[in-house]
Amino acid sequence: MTDRDKIKLERLISTAQRNFYVTRLYSQYLNECPKAITKEMITTITDGGDSSTEEALSALLSSIFGLDFEDGEDRRIIMDYITPSIRLLDAEKYKSNPYYKNIHLDDISDGSWEIRWEEYQPYQAVICDDMIIKDDFSEIPPLGFFKERFRFPAILENGNEWMTLTPVDLDTCDEAIEAAHGKVVTFGLGLGYYAYMASEKEDVDSVTVVELSEDVIRLFKKHILPQMKNRHKIKIVNSDAFEYAEKIMPTENFDLAFVDTWRDASDGAPMYKKMKLLEKCSPNTKFMYWVEGFLRSRIRAEKFYEIIDAYKDGCIADDYDAVENDLRKI
Repeated sequence: MTDRDKIKLERLISTAQRNFYVTRLYSQYLNECPKAITKEMITTITDGGDSSTEEALSALLSSIFGLDFEDGEDRRIIMDYITPSIRLLDAEKYKSNPYYKNIHLDDISDGSWEIRWEEYQPYQAVICDDMIIKDDFSEIPPLGFFKERFRFPAILENGNEWMTLTPVDLDTCDEAIEAAHGKVVTFGLGLGYYAYMASEKEDVDSVTVVELSEDVIRLFKKHILPQMKNRHKIKIVNSDAFEYAEKIMPTENFDLAFVDTWRDASDGAPMYKKMKLLEKCSPNTKFMYWVEGFLRSRIRAEKFYEIIDAYKDGCIADDYDAVENDLRKI
């Protein structure tokens, strides 16, 4: 490896380490204190008119994370990660979503299952879209904030949250909804959001939903499916996703497959890699994946750790371009 390649590699490793650091900061914040910022705190900063709400959020997050703008590395984290990650969310945009408007999910109890409305508090932090991945491999998790309370539906089993329909669920389905046409298959039922939105499109002939849980299927058919105008387009199949993709799907000639069988990237990355291998069984079907940016980030992190360990041990034989090309294939 040349000296020039070594400099590039060290820059890449620094980017990876910043990614890991920011991910840890955000994960800890979202898990332990997502409601730490309040409307009163924002008002205190913005009342003078010198700071915008976004600037106030950036300053408060930086303070909570213990970042000092006078420190060069901290300043880079603030400017390159924290500030561009912040999104002010428009509640009206989501309330006007066709599913929210047309599907009525009053609190429902059905055996050990229930559908109920939960809410975000003003300025409660939430992941609001897929991971932003820049050309230099820096990764920015978009962090959203509503100015007012925002309600969203959730399914719970024995009191434990099983799935939700939040802004991130809506926004990260947009691309796959736009791409839907002809015969569509989706893996994972949830509250039926993707099936509903796809079925509303005139150029979609049918939507096959593959779902493993019989209880979720029963709940959906009893309380949600009857409300869908184009329910005649929707077919529910009780099956394991991977078994269906390998054995049944190749005979169905689907135009699009949308895979959404995981809660987040931590449990989704292994399933994503497994389904990617099964794409070859249906070569004429376009595959799309929920929060694919986060999934690829999770897998890329494994490669980054390998690169860092190899660099420390002096075991990197490839030139920098080969290392970068391997990362871009993920």
